[in-house]
Amino acid sequence: MCVPLLLLLLISIERAACERLGLSEVIPEHYDRLAPPKEDGKPTFVYFHVTIMSIDSISESAPDHSNNLEVYTDSTVASYDIGNSQSSGTFVADIFFAQSWRDHRLLLPSDMKKDYRLTLTLTCAMNFVVYPHDTQECKMQMESLSHTTEDLVFVWDEKIPLAVDEKIELPQQNIVGNETSDCTQMYTTGNFSCLEVVFKLKRRLGHYLFHTYIPTCLIVIMSWVSFWIRPEIAPARVTLGVTSLLTMSTQHARSQAALPPVSYIKAIDVFMSSCTVFVFLVLMEYAVISVIMGDESRLRKLRNCAKYGSAKINFTTVKERRAQAIKVDKVARYLFPTSFAVLNFIYWATFWQYL
Repeated sequence: MCVPLLLLLLISIERAACERLGLSEVIPEHYDRLAPPKEDGKPTFVYFHVTIMSIDSISESAPDHSNNLEVYTDSTVASYDIGNSQSSGTFVADIFFAQSWRDHRLLLPSDMKKDYRLTLTLTCAMNFVVYPHDTQECKMQMESLSHTTEDLVFVWDEKIPLAVDEKIELPQQNIVGNETSDCTQMYTTGNFSCLEVVFKLKRRLGHYLFHTYIPTCLIVIMSWVSFWIRPEIAPARVTLGVTSLLTMSTQHARSQAALPPVSYIKAIDVFMSSCTVFVFLVLMEYAVISVIMGDESRLRKLRNCAKYGSAKINFTTVKERRAQAIKVDKVARYLFPTSFAVLNFIYWATFWQYL
């Protein structure tokens, strides 16, 4: 019973010894580690599989996103002793991340065997025309740094080119789709192979609905309270109108705080500016009433003089002016809410397709 076990042990040791060969025993003598290993003049094909493990954050003020991804390599060289430096071994493709503004080049560690994890901060060109109803496309492009398509070609893995963790959840966006494509770049020095991953991110409206749209509508409605205040009580109506206008300006500035300064008009700008105009018109409505009512201080003096018979007041004219002012208030009670309802209907009907 001892002999078979001994033979099995010897075979296992011999097999393990064969698996740990040095690179000098399998690589040709004149092998150039800086040039892709071309066969019959054909370019070297490098197959990619990318696993997106997490997307940490997306910033609108400085449009970028942080990706935590994992790169898998062929394990053919993993069974050989590659020494302490990767540069002393076989050819390694130079990978350049076009959207990265910090780690442009993928530097593989010297002890890399099968896979490698890295975190990238990538820029993302965003368009805020329909913000906050927008859907953004963020790309991650992997490009050959020093070899043209005549020497090196990047190809997506046919079976599973891209794997995205289903548990990834962003605070303000939903990942509605992702796709892989070829983005080979053409330069004056030649064509450089490129592969890209495109993420489609749709913004969630809940945060903006409860922190921007509903509070803004309530401020506009609050300004209409002045239509039910008597025309003679000027301090209350003016204070309410000015306070509503200042609050609206603060709300508008707050809605722009998380965005970069852009030269075009956004969807939220249209809504906020329209609401600001409504509040401003409330103040203008009271200015019209003040003109109709006349100078209140002058009328008060005339009333005091009339008591002592030193002046006469046409009370009929005063009553007519007050009736006209109240009539303007009554018209405003119906005109402003109706106009604001029409504004909301047009706005949400226009951007309904983006919801």
